[in-house]
Amino acid sequence: MATYECKICGMGVNATCAKCDAPLVDGSITLDDGTVVQVSECPNGHGKIKSPMCCGEDMTCSID
Repeated sequence: MATYECKICGMGVNATCAKCDAPLVDGSITLDDGTVVQVSECPNGHGKIKSPMCCGEDMTCSID
């Protein structure tokens, strides 16, 4: 399971899909203006959300 961690305070969070209970995986999308946004997405195609935030910044996840 992907664990998202705050680089500032060390808080961590795990996330799963509410439809299939699969652990969300780290990903990114590129907006029309070229901005890259980190997202968490269901590996089974049920959707994606903006990655969690803490201390005013996106929490990050290691990609294995």
